Amino acid sequence: MIYRMLVLDIDGTLLRSNFRMDKETRGAIDYVRKKGVYVTLASGRNFPSTKKVAKALKLDGYLISQNGGFIAANQDEPFFESHISREDTNKMVSILENYNCHIRLVHERFSVGNQVQQKNQLVARLTLGAGDPLFYPVTFTENLSHHVLEKEITPSKIDVQFFEERERRSAEQHLKNHFANFEYTSSTKCNFEITSPNVTKANALRMLGLKLDIAPEEMVAVGDSHNDREMIEMAGLGVAMGNAPDDVKHAASWITRTNDQLGVPYMIKEVFRKQLRVGLY
Repeated sequence: MIYRMLVLDIDGTLLRSNFRMDKETRGAIDYVRKKGVYVTLASGRNFPSTKKVAKALKLDGYLISQNGGFIAANQDEPFFESHISREDTNKMVSILENYNCHIRLVHERFSVGNQVQQKNQLVARLTLGAGDPLFYPVTFTENLSHHVLEKEITPSKIDVQFFEERERRSAEQHLKNHFANFEYTSSTKCNFEITSPNVTKANALRMLGLKLDIAPEEMVAVGDSHNDREMIEMAGLGVAMGNAPDDVKHAASWITRTNDQLGVPYMIKEVFRKQLRVGLY
C-alpha cells in the first residue's frame, strides 16, 4: 500500500508531555513531506492553536481542529464548520452548572469558560488552555448559561473537566439522556468533550479525503486518546502512541513508542522509509 496522507494528533502525539516538540519530530515530518505525502493535523484544540503548531512544522494545507468541528487552511475560508446552536449550548451548560466542573466553550475565534472556586493545577492548565495563542481571546464568566444567550455563543466544541470521576459519569449520562445524538469523547483524564451529531475527527478526515481524492486506505492516522480511536480504526494504517490507553491500542494496527520517546519520528521512519515519492509509482 502506498500511503498518501499522514494525519497526526497534537497533544500526547506530536508534542512531549511538557508540550514541547522534538527536533527529530520536525525532521521526520520534513522527510515524509519530501516524499510527496500530504501531512495534516487532527486535534481537539481550537483552530488558531492548531495553526500555530502547523506553522512550526511548515504545514500550510487543511487542518482538522476542534475535534472535527472546523476544517480549514486559513480561518476566514473554512472548508467545513459545525457549531452547536445557542439554544442547545444553553441547555447543556445549564445542566453542567449543577456539577462541580470547569466548562469551556470552544469557538474558532474565541473561547468562554465558567469561573470555578478550586484553584489547583488541573484547573489552571485547562483555564490557560495548552497552546492558546496570545491573539486567541479566552474569557470567563460567573453565569455561563446566561452569557451564552446574551452573547449568542455557538461553539464547535464544549470541553468539560471534572474533579471526580463519579461526577463526570453522572454528568455525561445526564446529558446523553437529553442530547443522545451528540458526540461524546475524551482526551484527558476525568473530562469529556461534546460536538454536534456526526462531528468527529474521523468524519472530518473522510470529508478531507474526498476533497483531496485520497482514500481512507491511503491514510496513516496517529493518535493517543479516545477522540482519536475512530480515525485510527478508519485509516489504512491506524497507529496508537505507546502512551495511549489500552482500548485505543487495541483499535490500532500498529503501536509506536510514547510521545516522550520519539514515537512519531520512529513510526515515520519505520513506515515510510521504503516508500518512493508519491507519483513515482
